[in-house]
Amino acid sequence: MNVRDMFLDQVKKGLSDKPLPLRVRFWDGHEYAFSENPLVTMHLRSASLLARLLAGSALDVLGEGYVEGDIAIEGRYQDILAVAEQLSTAFPRRKPGLLKRALHSKEKDKEAIHYHYDVSNDFYRLWLDKNLVYSCAYFHTGKEDIDTAQEQKLDHICRKLHLQPGEKLLDVGCGWGGMLSFAARHYGIRGVGVTLSEEQFAFAQERMAREGLADQVEIRLQDYRDIPEREYFDKVSSIGMFEHVGREKLPEYFEVIARVLKEGGWVLNHGITASSPDDVGGHHSGSDFIDKYVFPDGEIPHLWRVVRDMGGAHLEVLDVENLRPHYAQTLIHWVRRLEAHREEAVRLVGEKVYRIWAIYMAGCAYGFWRNWSALHQVLAVKQSKEELTPRPWERRYQYQEGDLFRLAEPDWGDL
Repeated sequence: MNVRDMFLDQVKKGLSDKPLPLRVRFWDGHEYAFSENPLVTMHLRSASLLARLLAGSALDVLGEGYVEGDIAIEGRYQDILAVAEQLSTAFPRRKPGLLKRALHSKEKDKEAIHYHYDVSNDFYRLWLDKNLVYSCAYFHTGKEDIDTAQEQKLDHICRKLHLQPGEKLLDVGCGWGGMLSFAARHYGIRGVGVTLSEEQFAFAQERMAREGLADQVEIRLQDYRDIPEREYFDKVSSIGMFEHVGREKLPEYFEVIARVLKEGGWVLNHGITASSPDDVGGHHSGSDFIDKYVFPDGEIPHLWRVVRDMGGAHLEVLDVENLRPHYAQTLIHWVRRLEAHREEAVRLVGEKVYRIWAIYMAGCAYGFWRNWSALHQVLAVKQSKEELTPRPWERRYQYQEGDLFRLAEPDWGDL
């Protein structure tokens, strides 16, 4: 039996009677449809690709094949991804091996950040919002455009942190400066942002000067572990950054945040979390494709690790919100915008990089919809002393205008 027949036999056997809306065209002109009305057509250009599929980890192999040009696919993204998921169940899943290289040293983290974020500011500008916010947006109705949804996200974080004029805000992993610009302009904070990306650093510095915020916001090219301040900042935001930290480094990460915060200061950690409580698979839920092409050395922890390690650093959790549907919607916006600017994107970064980002973001949108990953905002207060630190009685201050922020202080009366 040749490899093509082995592939067809494995798919039929693995899917049993389940309909698969897929047509496959092989390199030798042979064609096979698994259903009467296929929604997706897959052109397989290499026999070696089938051998890798038969060996396991079909989703990773299919993604790599698409990026490297061994596969051409016709169909809508949502149909392609649904077919790929269904197809993957017909093949064994190879467990990802542990990486032997040392992870999350300062040098390795800088290399990984450079690979992902220093692609091209102009490339990111094609599909991000006007403020260049590269993290999950926040939707009130789901119908907003990406510019509106990202400003709603920034405002949502500022409200949660209850930012006040003159407060000192540290933004860890500040990106292109969107959070600090918004918080300075709308809430009057004085800010510091740190990033390891040289392109983000240069852009954010220029942005603050252009917006007249250079005296109000400082941007640093700096590892979070090298932030020198102690008990200096009133508030800390970390938005879409801790996925780069590494699970084993989370205690150190939160200890750094606790060190730079004043007693009673607040932190908002916004990041992707794993769906499995056991963190099965390690790197981005075990995706070799993402580790190879998109986020080298990236790791996403489950929520329980976040809460545990925050507590270990005397950061008492006040509020947890799951934004999983918001990230699926955000990614759909990004993919549509990238597709709309395909020609310019290819000119800037090349066809291969374009395909990496298109399939990666579409796949992540599908993954958030399918509950393979989530996005949690965790709000905490530095509580290293025994007495009660100030916090609100309720959450209404986060959503409504007006003076609704009332500190929770027990009334002992005449007890």
